Amino acid sequence: MDLKDWFASRQKRREIQEVITQPLTTEEYCALWKQCFQCRELLYTRDLRTNLDVCPKCDYHFRIGALDRIEQLADENSFEELDADMRSSDPLNFFDTEAYTKRQDEASRKSGLREAVLTGLCKIEGQTAALGCMDFGHFGGSMGSVVGEKVTRLTEAALERKSPLIVVCSSGGARMQEGILSLMQMAKTSSVLKTFNDAGGLYISILSEPTFGGVTASFAMLGDFIIAEPGARIGFAGRRVIEQTIRQKLPADFQTAEYLLKHGQVDMVVSRNKLKETLARLITFHQGAGTSANANNSSENSNGQGSSEPKPLGARN
Repeated sequence: MDLKDWFASRQKRREIQEVITQPLTTEEYCALWKQCFQCRELLYTRDLRTNLDVCPKCDYHFRIGALDRIEQLADENSFEELDADMRSSDPLNFFDTEAYTKRQDEASRKSGLREAVLTGLCKIEGQTAALGCMDFGHFGGSMGSVVGEKVTRLTEAALERKSPLIVVCSSGGARMQEGILSLMQMAKTSSVLKTFNDAGGLYISILSEPTFGGVTASFAMLGDFIIAEPGARIGFAGRRVIEQTIRQKLPADFQTAEYLLKHGQVDMVVSRNKLKETLARLITFHQGAGTSANANNSSENSNGQGSSEPKPLGARN
């Protein structure tokens, strides 16, 4: 090594040392560490991600986005997105402190999504399912016309393919910037789920932190199985609004997943690390029940019993 190379190497080492000794910015610090909202423990981000964004100290379930949710629930490389290019328009030319279109662009920049829900077909432990995941990080997971339409189309796709339907809910309610059009989505999604249910489809609703407003009042609470994540807050109106209306103090655990389970509003509370396994088991159980029912119907029809054709009135006992 000549003298010139030696000085260049020394200068490079000095620059590296300066970078190492510089204090971290707030963004860099937050990228490395997260503080648990419940126990206030400082957690290493990489370890938290490995634990599916669940605090290893107190089991607090952090909010996660739709992309992370799909990664956790769907088999690797099995998710095929539906209606990827749909995006809300501005039918009311809504403007408060900012134009609605500008708010949409900002929400997309923060979340990396076009809308507050991702929908598609996937496999869960090898079994086909239609999966929709809402993202609270995009406009508070609010339900506008596109969210309602995507959930409706996903349900129709599940009906067409005779696949189970799974929707992970996380929302603040209907999107006020679209007025009555957002409220109409409650009726539309409920109607298509009624058709899906009449056809014998399996609908599993997963309620995560938080699920409120028009989403709770429509498709979130219509599941054949309603599963909630531990500690998730679920309701229609907020706690403070209810207390001011009834002029009473509510229990400390009011509107939590555990409170709703105790009062029969949800079927089970499942930790995030067992959620995929639970979904696979429910799908298998439902498919097995459907196969058994079809076999029984075939047997009855072969014996001349259980026919769906009406008998003449005089032939009935």
